[in-house]
Amino acid sequence: MKLTLDALTVLDAIDRKGSFAGAAQALFRVPSTVTYTVQKLEEDLGFTIFKRVGRRSVLTPAGLVLLEQGRQLLTAAQEVVANAHQVNSGWETELNIAIDTVWDINELYPIIKEFQQLNNGVQINISEEVMGGTLEAIIEQRAHITLGGPPPASPMPGIKFEKVLSAQWLFVVAKNHALINQPQPLTEQVILPYAQVVIRDSATQSAIRAHRNLAERPMLRVASMTQKIKAIQQGVGVGFLPRHKIQSYLDLGELVTLAIEKEVPVTHQYCAWRTNNIGRATQWFVEKILSKHLKPVN
Repeated sequence: MKLTLDALTVLDAIDRKGSFAGAAQALFRVPSTVTYTVQKLEEDLGFTIFKRVGRRSVLTPAGLVLLEQGRQLLTAAQEVVANAHQVNSGWETELNIAIDTVWDINELYPIIKEFQQLNNGVQINISEEVMGGTLEAIIEQRAHITLGGPPPASPMPGIKFEKVLSAQWLFVVAKNHALINQPQPLTEQVILPYAQVVIRDSATQSAIRAHRNLAERPMLRVASMTQKIKAIQQGVGVGFLPRHKIQSYLDLGELVTLAIEKEVPVTHQYCAWRTNNIGRATQWFVEKILSKHLKPVN
């Protein structure tokens, strides 16, 4: 390899200090060593890196490109070493947490705030998934931890599932919706003319799941629970929503729950994580999440 990190370090020092002598002093080397390093690099690469302008050595256009992109290599090399030290300490370099759209993310923020106080350099990444997408995220190792979503149909070696939340689903309409004036419990025939708002399953590899849908009828598909709540609040459709996500809207009268003939079961939400090669950050978060002992939402 004609280009070395040591040579790039010398070029960086010359540019920062403004001279070969200054670079030599900063690198604790004799000036002749710095000069030789540059001359050898120019010989190996086949072009001039510095040219003399009066008493100063100035980068040529090619030398400037070499320095600017070389600094990116130096930064990358430093990150490689830092990441290796991070892993050696037992802490992951980053922790990916996938949250099902049913989950209330406000449950997680206090835990993240406490984790940040450890100052261990772990990068936290949060993504949102829907139904099968949550399960897929842990299976495909896109997430170290998942919150919410269903468990697998059968046990999965190397992945642990723990129930942390039970969600009560309600059939909900906007405060001025026409269905409010209909006799309850509502039949599917009465609800049929109105579009049902549903969230798209974010799974890309597994079969798409659908829950709490009524008979075939017009649908408005959205990408998240937040979008679904807003759509129903605006009166563009009706649908099922978990009580813990909409209690404030119910208290304000912005959303109204209606009884329907069809039974709406309580669903369980799970925390999932991989048990093989578990890092300290994953272990820390799992312990904190499980220690909260989230009670069923009534």
